Amino acid sequence: MFPCKFDLHNHTVASGHAYSTIEEIAARAGKIGLELVGISDHGPSMPGGPHLYHFGNRLAVPKLIEGVEILFGVEANIISTCGQLDLPPSILGSLDFVAAGLHPATGYEGENKADNTKALICAMENPDLDFIVHPGNPRFPMDVEAVVQAAVRTGVALELNNSSLTICRRGSEGTCFELAKRMAQLGGKVILGSDSHASCNVGNLDAALDLAKRAGLRAEQILNTSRELLEQHLAARRRLKA
Repeated sequence: MFPCKFDLHNHTVASGHAYSTIEEIAARAGKIGLELVGISDHGPSMPGGPHLYHFGNRLAVPKLIEGVEILFGVEANIISTCGQLDLPPSILGSLDFVAAGLHPATGYEGENKADNTKALICAMENPDLDFIVHPGNPRFPMDVEAVVQAAVRTGVALELNNSSLTICRRGSEGTCFELAKRMAQLGGKVILGSDSHASCNVGNLDAALDLAKRAGLRAEQILNTSRELLEQHLAARRRLKA
């Protein structure tokens, strides 16, 4: 058994297309026994998404709600083939964690597999970035081997996105399995994310965890299995900026 201690990929009403508040997310996390929960609203390039003040005002959010520790981060949008994110370094550096991925209608104009691969790899060179989200999205095909090699080299974790396997981004499973299997072989780190847009889905990681196990990932490669693993990962990323 690989029990999951946390879920960092959760969206509030601030994302513009999600349906729950921070308090509702925290309550759900506490109910199902999570130790901590992440708030990862989309960056401002997402249609209907929050502006910079949302992230700049993060200290208004208590660190503990309903007995659950709150980490305040972002799911930033990669907006160029050079890996540019849609938040400035001054904001990114103030957050508890930074995840990023490719999304339609956010300004990214990559048109092919080579562009998508370059965008992901360049984003991973950014020391502010901790995780790449839903890299298996068939909407943005990429070179699996190149992306995995870059993730291992830079120390960025790749996400196995539960919603991609159960709700949206249909057709993701094959690429997700390839990514997970290769990460298992090379010793890279993955993180499981519910990608919840309603509080009832917070902590729903079963499909992603099953895929991780089938791919041969060990518990020490799955950040969700240990608070210590997560803290070590985030600390290692921060040291790159020192």
